[in-house]
Amino acid sequence: MTYRLNSHPGRLTIIYFLALITISTTLLSLPISTQQGQKSSFSTAFFTAVSALSTCGISVVNTTEHWTMFGQVVLIFCVQLGGLGVMTCASLIALAVNHHLKAMQRLLAASELGTNKLSEIRGVLHVVLMTTFTIETITLISLFPGLWSVNKGNIGKTLWESLFFAVMSYNNCGFTPDGAGLYVNNWAVGMPILVSAFCGTLGFPVILNIFRTARAHKSPKHWSLHTKITLIMTFTIVLISLIWFLAVEWDNPRLFKDGDIDTRMRRAMVAAVMPRSSGFDLSWVPDVKECTKVFMSIVMFIGGGSTSTAGGIRVTTLAVILLVCKAAFTGHTDVNAFHKRIPSHAIMTAISITTSCIALVFGASIALMLVTDSSFSHAMFDTCSAFGLGGYTVGVANADNPASLYILAAAMVVGRLGPMTLAYAVSRPKEVEVVRYPEGQIVVG
Repeated sequence: MTYRLNSHPGRLTIIYFLALITISTTLLSLPISTQQGQKSSFSTAFFTAVSALSTCGISVVNTTEHWTMFGQVVLIFCVQLGGLGVMTCASLIALAVNHHLKAMQRLLAASELGTNKLSEIRGVLHVVLMTTFTIETITLISLFPGLWSVNKGNIGKTLWESLFFAVMSYNNCGFTPDGAGLYVNNWAVGMPILVSAFCGTLGFPVILNIFRTARAHKSPKHWSLHTKITLIMTFTIVLISLIWFLAVEWDNPRLFKDGDIDTRMRRAMVAAVMPRSSGFDLSWVPDVKECTKVFMSIVMFIGGGSTSTAGGIRVTTLAVILLVCKAAFTGHTDVNAFHKRIPSHAIMTAISITTSCIALVFGASIALMLVTDSSFSHAMFDTCSAFGLGGYTVGVANADNPASLYILAAAMVVGRLGPMTLAYAVSRPKEVEVVRYPEGQIVVG
């Protein structure tokens, strides 16, 4: 049995994730997890557990009013384990049990952590843990003065909220400890959360590559191709989002409560960064225009960087698709970027991921329309939020409708594990094909 699991790391990852869901759902179902007078149904506990473990953050109950301190501690551990990455934790378990990683386990872990050298896995695992806890500690320290002022000197509440926001922000999970959201009008609190959430969307390979390049006193031109594409796509999407909210939602009183330029820029910046995966400050989302909801759905579907705490198809996948289109329209046979050629297997992976995820989002959206009678734009919004681990909802996710919760939970699981992990669990990679068939012509377009 052990040999089969080690030889099928995709299945080990899924079993590990399902075990965490089972344990977390059980803990959240206990009376000690809910406030007096509150009761958690199985669907609510299950959905909250999946939402936390997938680092999505969609909540169907008020975190402060429904969950006790014990329940909130369970949420923090779930988010932390989910944020570290399913493959990362599964690899750590394999290291502890077997004192080494099986070859296939190391290959899948290498893909999850963004390194091609199997000998680097142990070191990268160490860096992942150190990076996570270092950024969360810096965020906690940065949040303390602002939250100290907000809580009027209550040191116990300030420490707890600082820890809660530090874990949630870096892991891009939208649960809040007090129901107040992002404190968007208080930059002493909002800015550390914003920066931490942005770093979480970049992914471990990017942070590691930037750190190593800076330590070697090299310029950004020595960054890896993956880092360059991730940063360019990330900043491009954030800039487009910023312009969109300022241009399209300029007269929205719900988003821009005050008319001064400073407030508009601050709120637009939060709206531009957070919908990609974080889900803080939900109050304004249902009141934006329908076109903005569709725009946000697209942004959440794209998600963040590969192997980051964000979900979606990932910005590098979109970049490869765009580069393929550019090569096709300009008559080139190779797909190039920054004087580097994109390998064919990366192109096939990007196309397969995008196609399968579009099918998933449309299928889940239609299913939500059937069980909730919601509009397509609202169903797609919540589906993209669940799949992209965005954490936002326009009300389709409802505790009174368990069917909607199960559909969205399934989208979260796929968004967290990734379609490639699920495909790998079903079918192991075949050997290199010896026989190649002759080419046949087909008309496309």
